[in-house]
Amino acid sequence: MPPLLLLGALLALSGGVPLVFGGVPSVFGGVPLVFGGVPSVFGGVPVFGGVPKGGVACPGGCDCDRTNARCRGGAGGVPRGLPPGLATLSLLRWDIEELPQGSFRHLPALTLLLVASGRLGSVGDGAFEGLGALEYLFLEDSQLRSLPPAALRGLRGLLFLSLADNLLQSLPRGLFQELPNLGHLDLRGNPLRCDCALRWLLRWLRARPGPGPEGGARCHGPAALAGTALALLGPRQLQCQRHELRPFQALPFSSLGAEPFALGGHPGVALAQPAAGACALLEWDQLGGSFRAQRVINGSSPVACHPVPLGDTLLLVVAQLGGGSWVWRRSGGPGSAFVRHQALGAGRLRRPHAVAAARLAGHLYLGVADSSKGGTSTVFRWASGGFYPHQALRPWQRDTHLEFLELGGRPALVLCGAARRPLVYRWSGDAFAPHTDIPHVPDAYAAKHFRLRGSVFLCLTRFLGDAKVMRWEGSMFREVQQVPARGSLVFQPLLLAGHRYVLLGNDFAPSRVFRLGAGGRLEPAQDLPAPTPRAFVPVAVGHRHFLVASSFKGATQIYAHVTEDVGT
Repeated sequence: MPPLLLLGALLALSGGVPLVFGGVPSVFGGVPLVFGGVPSVFGGVPVFGGVPKGGVACPGGCDCDRTNARCRGGAGGVPRGLPPGLATLSLLRWDIEELPQGSFRHLPALTLLLVASGRLGSVGDGAFEGLGALEYLFLEDSQLRSLPPAALRGLRGLLFLSLADNLLQSLPRGLFQELPNLGHLDLRGNPLRCDCALRWLLRWLRARPGPGPEGGARCHGPAALAGTALALLGPRQLQCQRHELRPFQALPFSSLGAEPFALGGHPGVALAQPAAGACALLEWDQLGGSFRAQRVINGSSPVACHPVPLGDTLLLVVAQLGGGSWVWRRSGGPGSAFVRHQALGAGRLRRPHAVAAARLAGHLYLGVADSSKGGTSTVFRWASGGFYPHQALRPWQRDTHLEFLELGGRPALVLCGAARRPLVYRWSGDAFAPHTDIPHVPDAYAAKHFRLRGSVFLCLTRFLGDAKVMRWEGSMFREVQQVPARGSLVFQPLLLAGHRYVLLGNDFAPSRVFRLGAGGRLEPAQDLPAPTPRAFVPVAVGHRHFLVASSFKGATQIYAHVTEDVGT
């Protein structure tokens, strides 16, 4: 191609900045090519900003001669009526909704094509078919969001490709499959997500025929790689593992509460079965390679079976709707029987709803939320071999859940109920004192907390409203995210196989699994067909990891955490 014709098309790159190929200013005859009113020189011939008209037919909005055309500020598709022998075509600030297959077949002699500073809605497979002589392709600053795998099909002579300053997060595998001569690629200015989907690109960059740089492209995400130059990454640095929960086992009974424990190195889960009037311990059957649940305590509608390990003794706090609440004890191994140890509350608890335990200042405390109109939520303290009332919390509030946590280095307690907003208590040295409530979350059913990079977050769920994620800001909780929910009674953060998840149970839709992202934001990961869930509990058996999902109306479900390498 004559150099002067190439220069005429390159004039479309205006702005007074030297033309950059792969991050390096181009030089012809020792003189940088500069546009925007500053003359470029090739062979002593000055060339200025426009393409001179040559007396040939030219569509509106374009300047043409027999081999060069520059079109500016138009809309629609590729202009029609251009000279068929064009070698260069520039479309500046051109609004193109779609480039379908064969969009440039009427211009087979093109060696340079520039589409820049406009809008390019989509590029179809084979959009550039028929341009076998094309050597330079610029699709720049055009709000382009994606490319199909066969978008560049037929460009076997392409030497240079610029996709700079678009909105591309990834490129499809196989995009450069039929481009044997492509040696220069410019991806700068795109919000690239450097994950498994780009592993193929890193391998291609190292194997391509040309030595030119990739244009200074940098990763926009994930957070761990943000700002990293693409040229500095190796294929193995990109995350190519998919984590998923898959059905493993269904247990033929419903359950309400589920609480994990570990004793003597053996993990287990205590399940409350109000319909069966029992507490069961879920444990791993090594010979059978599955879980089994053994009924250990018969009761009267237990709503919580809360395990409390003490040395080699396992206490089981059984909060139930009838017959009073009790503390049971097992002093031997897994095969030993539980014996009734102590009555809990002595009439103080009328309708217990949830139980939690914590160690504060070296002492063991037990909190019980009471949901009756005349009941009082109570904190008990372990002393002289039993739990005894230590502090009465707010009375007459129909509390449904309590959560022990630490705020600003001090123990705290969050109490949820149907009658008012959640209340935050802080430890005063020997008791909990009301500190603040949590605004804009009426009728919160339950609260579960997690810590991330020194900050404390709270997951609040409501049966008749969207779930919320709150962050402690020094004196109160503030909302950071709202999550749509449909009949949710559990919003559970947990650590499973080294990964942080938050699970949202739904009674009228599939439950949802979220990954915990940067800043405590939840990122959707998977739907989970768990019916009417009331608790989610992680369990590790050797190197295997499971999730137990209690179900109020269906079978108790167990899911296996599976990791697959999907990299190619």
